[in-house]
Amino acid sequence: MDPSEYDAKIARRFASFDQDGNGYISREDFSAAAAAVLAEFGVTARSLKGQELYEGAEAFWQGMAAIADRDGDQHVSREEFVHNAVKRLRDNSLRFAEIARPFLDAVIRIADSDGDGVVTPAEAERVLGVLGAEPSACGPLAAALDSDGDGRISEEEIVQAFAAYFTTPDPNS
Repeated sequence: MDPSEYDAKIARRFASFDQDGNGYISREDFSAAAAAVLAEFGVTARSLKGQELYEGAEAFWQGMAAIADRDGDQHVSREEFVHNAVKRLRDNSLRFAEIARPFLDAVIRIADSDGDGVVTPAEAERVLGVLGAEPSACGPLAAALDSDGDGRISEEEIVQAFAAYFTTPDPNS
């Protein structure tokens, strides 16, 4: 991958975390993502599922800050993201995905309309949309999450896809 493709890829990855578009990733971005998921699925913040989602978002933020916020200002700049988080992603993508697991698990519990512990591609499409994926990409992305084609997207499929999202050499994926 040439440097310009890599920069474009990282800019998209950074933007996926920078929910408010202010140029850095912060705790508020993770809270905003949680609030968007709750609103989409009609779940209240004070419910057990809502609290689990906010706790997962906080754990995800703490993990991100621990690996990327080198100056300790409680904000992850694009430079910090590129030089700290992305390096760790390349070194151990599954470790980074594990940081996200509490948030991803809570999102699954909220999106899982029938309570069977997995989400359908349609449910995943809704989540992707509220988290800022391009509308035209949500359907194909959700379908791709179902790696075994059984119409159900498991936690492991989501965690694996999350790790791959940050490490794939394809700048357009």
